[in-house]
Amino acid sequence: MPFLKKHFWILLVLPGVFFITVFMLIPLFSVFLSTFSSESHFSLEHYAQLLESVYFQQVFGRSVRLSLLSTLLCALLGFPSAYYISRYSHHKGLMMALAVFPMFTSPVIRSFSWMVILGRKGIVNQFLVTSGLFARPQSLLYNEFSMTVGFVQLFLPQMILSLLGIMDSIPQDLTEAAGSLGATKLGAFLRIVFPLSVSGLVTGSVLVFTGCMTAYTTPQLLGATDTQVLSTMVYQYAMSLRDWTQASAVAMVMIIVTMLVSSLFNHMSKRINPLAT
Repeated sequence: MPFLKKHFWILLVLPGVFFITVFMLIPLFSVFLSTFSSESHFSLEHYAQLLESVYFQQVFGRSVRLSLLSTLLCALLGFPSAYYISRYSHHKGLMMALAVFPMFTSPVIRSFSWMVILGRKGIVNQFLVTSGLFARPQSLLYNEFSMTVGFVQLFLPQMILSLLGIMDSIPQDLTEAAGSLGATKLGAFLRIVFPLSVSGLVTGSVLVFTGCMTAYTTPQLLGATDTQVLSTMVYQYAMSLRDWTQASAVAMVMIIVTMLVSSLFNHMSKRINPLAT
């Protein structure tokens, strides 16, 4: 009994650990092992085929490029939005609700909405033609542009929420004290607010990058056959070609890249702010 009282926390976490181990870690490890088997012996053949494939190289480069671009755009749009909501908005609850509201809509519905907006007869093309910027409707759909727009609209709320959680914990007294010591608003922002917000920026960037790398619905609906990404490539191998082993190899590449980029983000945050986690 004394042991149970002292280590009662073990009983609390045991169900969660059991669930994660049985339903995530063991299947993931099984998939990982299957990528190294070829005719009942250890082999790197599946990874060698991927690395030698020019098609895979193009898809891999496009996936990483679009994910990084979408993460950058979400950071540029999300940081000032979160800062305004945290510091200057008199209707903080309403602004947070508006920021979170798109998350309650299915990605399928949002992707179809962009198909209507960016179509040749959509609002954007009508504006471009009516304003005289272009003589004819432009091809805004089924390319990297439409996929990037879909990614940003899909994951921007996560970036804003990650930053809001950190910015709300930064005392207003710090910037006021900096101002009383002669610092400008820009100087106080760069020396106090931004460094203390790095951890939220890193968390949001990891969430956005991971979401973009693994998203399937948005690139499938807003992309085209010549703008494949890794997630749609996994579906193509598994469902169209019935090559589950090769699909598993592509999935493992996605996981490894995501982990490496997440580690890179954390390393960069520590270089900017040693107190960031």
